[in-house]
Amino acid sequence: MISARRRSTPVWLTLAAGAAFAFLYLPLIVVVAYSFNDSRLNAEWVGFTLNWYRVLFDDAEMLHAARNSLGIALAASLCATLLGTLAGLAMHRTRLRWLPLLVITPVAMPEILQGVSLLVFFIQVLHLTLGLVSVVLAHITFSLGFVAIVVRVRLEGMDEGLFEAARDLGATPWQSFRLVTFPLILPAVVAGFLMSFTLSLDDFVITFFTAGVGVSTLPLQIYSMIKIAVTPEVNAVSTLLMLLTLVLVVLASRLDKGFMKGVA
Repeated sequence: MISARRRSTPVWLTLAAGAAFAFLYLPLIVVVAYSFNDSRLNAEWVGFTLNWYRVLFDDAEMLHAARNSLGIALAASLCATLLGTLAGLAMHRTRLRWLPLLVITPVAMPEILQGVSLLVFFIQVLHLTLGLVSVVLAHITFSLGFVAIVVRVRLEGMDEGLFEAARDLGATPWQSFRLVTFPLILPAVVAGFLMSFTLSLDDFVITFFTAGVGVSTLPLQIYSMIKIAVTPEVNAVSTLLMLLTLVLVVLASRLDKGFMKGVA
């Protein structure tokens, strides 16, 4: 038997990959590092301190914005998960050509266009006062497409013989869904929930157009603060938001890998 030799990676490809990763992650590292900077101007490194995290947790406006963001993300992701799961099931079973287009279009649409269109729809069609309700509705609109895609992909990878066996054994459609389909797609549903929660928590553009006066979320609060100056408090809240997002993304990725191993 001839052993296959591992091909060495070209130097130029390694350098290009290193430059790309540096471009992506160095700004994030700088944000995290300067959240511990003992200087209000944040123009140069002075010394290490945890004071800006204490200032952050004593900031009533920032805590209020954080509560709004978490509440909006939780409500929007729960509704988006329910509707997205149903949409994923419908795309898998009905095979209607226009249904994937309707579900996936909000995912591909530019955020600024979606924000403007939702703003016009809420004000001129629904005559809805902009506030927390309009933000939740907007976040459901752009999140459910991601959940539907995740659920549909998982359904496409499942063995159709499982559903046929359930029907052959006399299971009703509801029993087949409750005892066979739903347990198999549950990791994908949870991964879709975590994904939609992350997207809702970090969204700025669509929230900016649909929030209205007096409604503040973490991204909007951070934006209002950096218009004056980028203080280490902004770096501190950005670091915590980045950490929360990273945890959710890793958790969703682990659920996705666990599901794929279970199917295999």
